[in-house]
Amino acid sequence: MRVAVIGGGPGGLYAAALLKRLDPAREITVWERNAPEDTFGFGVVLSDETLGGIEHADPAVYRALQEAFVRWDDIHIAHRRHLLTSSGHGFAALGRHRLLEILHARCAELGVRLRFRTEAPPAAELAATHDLVVAADGVHSATREAHADVFRPRITTHRCRYIWLAADFAFDAFRFEIAETEHGVMQLHAYPFSADSSTVIVEMREEVWEAAGFDELDEAESTARCAKIFAEALGGRALRSNKSSWTAFRTVSNERWFHGRTVLLGDAAHTAHFSIGSGTKLAVEDALALAACVEEQPTLEEALAAYERERRPVVESTQRAAAASLRWFEELAGYLDQPPRQFAFNLLTRSRRVTHDNLRLRDPVFTSSVERDFGCPPGTPPMFTPFRLRGLTLRNRIMVSPMDLYVAEDGLPGDFHLVHLGARALGGAGLVMTEMVCVSPEGRITPGCTGLWSDEQADAWSRITAFVHERSPGTAIGVQLGHSGRKGSTRRMWEGIDQPLPEGNWPLTAASPLPYRPGVNQIPHALDRAGLTAVREEFVAAARRAARSGFDLLELHCAHGYLLSGFLSPLTNLRDDAYGGPLANRLRFPLEVFDAVREVWPDERPMTVRISATDWAEGGTTAEDAVAIARAFAGHGADALDVSTGQVVPEERPEYGRSYQTPYADRIRNALAVPVIAVGAISSWDDVNSLLLAGRADLCALARPHLYDPHWTLHAAAAQTYQGPAAPWPDPYRAGSRPPPTGRTDAPKPRLTLG
Repeated sequence: MRVAVIGGGPGGLYAAALLKRLDPAREITVWERNAPEDTFGFGVVLSDETLGGIEHADPAVYRALQEAFVRWDDIHIAHRRHLLTSSGHGFAALGRHRLLEILHARCAELGVRLRFRTEAPPAAELAATHDLVVAADGVHSATREAHADVFRPRITTHRCRYIWLAADFAFDAFRFEIAETEHGVMQLHAYPFSADSSTVIVEMREEVWEAAGFDELDEAESTARCAKIFAEALGGRALRSNKSSWTAFRTVSNERWFHGRTVLLGDAAHTAHFSIGSGTKLAVEDALALAACVEEQPTLEEALAAYERERRPVVESTQRAAAASLRWFEELAGYLDQPPRQFAFNLLTRSRRVTHDNLRLRDPVFTSSVERDFGCPPGTPPMFTPFRLRGLTLRNRIMVSPMDLYVAEDGLPGDFHLVHLGARALGGAGLVMTEMVCVSPEGRITPGCTGLWSDEQADAWSRITAFVHERSPGTAIGVQLGHSGRKGSTRRMWEGIDQPLPEGNWPLTAASPLPYRPGVNQIPHALDRAGLTAVREEFVAAARRAARSGFDLLELHCAHGYLLSGFLSPLTNLRDDAYGGPLANRLRFPLEVFDAVREVWPDERPMTVRISATDWAEGGTTAEDAVAIARAFAGHGADALDVSTGQVVPEERPEYGRSYQTPYADRIRNALAVPVIAVGAISSWDDVNSLLLAGRADLCALARPHLYDPHWTLHAAAAQTYQGPAAPWPDPYRAGSRPPPTGRTDAPKPRLTLG
């Protein structure tokens, strides 16, 4: 096998060394356009997981790395004259130049040809004479661009500028420092990589960078200016550069990672923001996986397919964590008013890789101090602290999210609804929400949707609220009122989601005459003034019935592309009257409905609003719009914002992942100091505790976990050994409050080890 490697960075070099070590007969050449002593950046951080893979695959490289590493456990966070320390994190770093020296030596020892100061021929040309071409040519990969029609890259440029620098002394920890300047917020990320050197990265929003004049400074001037701004963290010492320049981070992803005999590796295939320290780590792990797959699979095509299958999920998970971290730093200015320890906890858990439970294991003293600041009584997890909305005190922070059931008859909730909502109430949640309850027959999504347009329906709901209040005292039950708009008159979810009924369809109304799916769903009628008034009065009548039915809280559904959401989004509201155009006009009708409902809803009972904070589609609602929408509803008296996303247009492209919607709730809460409910793939009690302690949410709404386990909250209490008043087991269930015993899983330990 003849192998060509384009790019002599850590990933390319390590792939070459491993492929040669596994089969010395392979002829392997690495092309690197720079000299061997050239390198960019300064320090490299590797995880214990990555080091374990290196130790197993190549002990010689592992030993050399071990000798070069500096290790430390602490993270220092400087926040407004406070220096906070969190321990137990376990970092290992070395100089990038030393890492390349180790890999150069290993490649030379194994017989890999290293061609420095030599531009590699194009990948297509190399593929004609080599069995495998490894394109490790970095974030600006010429190989990826030459075959963009196959790899189909997506490159996103972000909102901050940053520069890599170094200090000629070793920080004693990973350090985050914030500078609040007249031009805006700047941040420093620093860590040691040798006994006498540290990497220092300075980062700030693009507009801050321009306002501070960095766009007009050369390399030396920028370096000196950064040293002056962060003089306290640096102890007055200078910074140095190495062909350093300001750049905006680019996230790279590709739909395919290989093309014929050519495969992408490292930054050519994917990037992840430096704030989670994963660039070199991912490249080295790519090299490990690629070499293993080439060794294990019978053909090259199968090997490259196996490599992509193995690495893609890991990389995408890392990129989601990196994106969360990157966005956190982009929005850093919004967190600075948090109390110091909460700010530090928020920073540490920003990527969702470090969580409350994980941090408690690493540093119980620090975590306990954050819990005390939050108001947790001794032995009480954050999720089991009470929360007050207007005249309603919730005993814990868990909400059963509204979930459409589609089993009503003529809008009447029946036994299924009683059992469903009753079971979740008995399961310990602080607040249980109904599905979207429709304000009119024409406002239903499907024929199976519930309603509150008749007194008979109100009586049926009274039966359910009475059960919750009598059988699960302390649990609140809320109603979500909504109108389907252009997304109505469709089949039940399991019969064909968003598909029109085979017969019996009813006419639809919306902000504008736009079908949800052109050619599939019917064209709705745009509401005129009389229609707007009629719909508003339907909401008012339904709210009156909801109050008589005994609901503790009312939520106005302004999300997911239903009628009120359709007014808010510029993709679905194309009106040219007072209810269309700029956001202030698009807000007009939803606010009119809110005001009318709030007027008849009992004053002591809270009212919340669910919004879609982004449409996940070009030209739709932006994060800035979401803050403005939330500000408007809060200004009209909303007690909390229930922050969801999407489902507004069918062409949406959500960025799915764990807790993927919570950054939008986070931004609204910290921008407006208004209570928020976070939703979106929150599945563990650890996630809930982390979100609450970090100040990203006040309540957490979970849907699917409550379908899987109606007693999710009680089981979360048991898992955390909590037995307090925020999660009482119903008397008939108390005997089952401990996990049942299982079969024996341990085995007698061997007493003798024979050689």
